[in-house]
Amino acid sequence: MQDQILQVDENMLETRLDRLVSEKVEQLLNAMLDAEADEITGAARYERTGDRKAYRAGHYERDLTVKAGTVTLRGPKLKGALFESAVIERYRRREQSVEEALIDMYLAGVSTRQVDDISRLLWGERMPSQTLSDKLKGVYAQIDEWRNRPLERSYPYLFVDGVWHKRTWGGSVENVSVLVAIGVDDTGHREVVGVAEGMKEDRASWEQFVRSLIERGLRGVRLVVGDRCAGLVATVNSMLPDARYQRCTVHFMRNVLSRVSRKHAAWAAGALKAVFAMESRDAALRKAEDVAAQMESRGLKAAASCLREGIGESTTYLLDDYPVEHRRRIRTNNMIERLNREIRRRTRVVGSFPDGRSALMLVCARIRYVTANDWSSRRYLDMSRLGDTMQTTD
Repeated sequence: MQDQILQVDENMLETRLDRLVSEKVEQLLNAMLDAEADEITGAARYERTGDRKAYRAGHYERDLTVKAGTVTLRGPKLKGALFESAVIERYRRREQSVEEALIDMYLAGVSTRQVDDISRLLWGERMPSQTLSDKLKGVYAQIDEWRNRPLERSYPYLFVDGVWHKRTWGGSVENVSVLVAIGVDDTGHREVVGVAEGMKEDRASWEQFVRSLIERGLRGVRLVVGDRCAGLVATVNSMLPDARYQRCTVHFMRNVLSRVSRKHAAWAAGALKAVFAMESRDAALRKAEDVAAQMESRGLKAAASCLREGIGESTTYLLDDYPVEHRRRIRTNNMIERLNREIRRRTRVVGSFPDGRSALMLVCARIRYVTANDWSSRRYLDMSRLGDTMQTTD
């Protein structure tokens, strides 16, 4: 009975199918090349005619890597005319889709060495570093166009932050920041509106960054959300006079709790959460003063001072200018922090960058890759609520 059971060797079948597909692709491509040669010469092979424009002079062979594997092309040689194929570009060694797949792997977070290993594993040959470099130049040109695109909508909410990475500077390795800005436009959709190298993330860097956004058309900003970065608050006040600043409540709570002893950490965390649970800004400020007084009574003077110093700019989201429905999402910088984690995951693979441009291009490429989905197409906030508050305050 067992002798009658049909058994299939899947590995052998798959190998034979791959070989069959590869042979058929090779035959088809070579037939197309011969047909192109016939059209250029004005006559078929060995055909005698007075309308002939050129003569055949044999073939040359070269390999081409396609999805079906590596095939051998027989390119026609001509006398009296230049053979240029519309099917296969001159000097091309890989099918375009294969190269695009390799670039996608690189942008998705695969290192250059891994790209080379995968290329040899799948297609039996290496992806030369120069080929990858040439392809990335085309990608970089697209990234520069994306970075400098005009901003055609208004962005009531602007989230800003810097992501740090290591780069070579003057022969030594230093930490340098890349500044990122995400805007929520008047339709409620998120968009990365700016990415630039920020050097030391000081006031001059922020001013240059915001100025570039304004020159590209940034308008309608009513609230800027960010951490307590050096120079950021002053830049917002001077260059975006119609906008208020919201300090990220998560970062602010961490700053306060870093000054609290372990003995009082649980109590202090609960007290701070109670402050930001208030329904109005006045109530939050009163609650914060009560908590600060209790901190002083427990010997936590540094934490109390930090709380009093930053509670004002950390409760901007509670003003009547901003809808209650928006508060949960505009009081923190969590949205841009999640994006920064994706950036760091990619930059850690590289380690130290040789220059600022290479770091900036890789960060931008990673941002475009991560946001090329429903991240930007899904509505993040209902902005009609903001319109209601504008009418009320006006």
